[in-house]
Amino acid sequence: MKRTAVLLIGILLLATAAFAQMGPPKPGPEHQKLNYFVGNWTSEGDMKPGPMGPGGKVTVSEDSQWMDGGFFVVIRSNFKSAAMGNGSGIAFMGYDPQEKVYTYDEFNSMGEVVHSKGTLDGDTWTWTNDMKMGPQTMKGRFTMKILSPTSYTYKFEMSPDGTKWDLVMDGKDTKNK
Repeated sequence: MKRTAVLLIGILLLATAAFAQMGPPKPGPEHQKLNYFVGNWTSEGDMKPGPMGPGGKVTVSEDSQWMDGGFFVVIRSNFKSAAMGNGSGIAFMGYDPQEKVYTYDEFNSMGEVVHSKGTLDGDTWTWTNDMKMGPQTMKGRFTMKILSPTSYTYKFEMSPDGTKWDLVMDGKDTKNK
């Protein structure tokens, strides 16, 4: 019994020493691509009439900063819309090395929770998710086309089956100086 305890303690000490030499994990090159979004942004969008409401102009201000450790960008936002009213949100953008996809998780003052997965292809980010709308599950697609280091256009589309997409909103984001 004593030998087993000594052996277990020895293994635990070796494992602890090996882990300590490895150091804390470091963000990878995928995380660094999220640096584009860090800063203060202003969005001007146009919501189309449809299932999300009567449509109209939408403005959003965002303050995006790296969370300590460099793995996630924290985005605090305030929005104004005649169709949806005013509100705020917080989101976390990161990269999942296990699934090899970017992640976006948002929680807002309207009680909505959004979990999206994203990809980057050249200068285009594409974020997809599933959304419950009553008894139906809709697919969402948010596409961002980078125009410059300080601006991008976007469009948000929805589809019941992922084949025919309807435009819900489009607009442009500009980084404030």
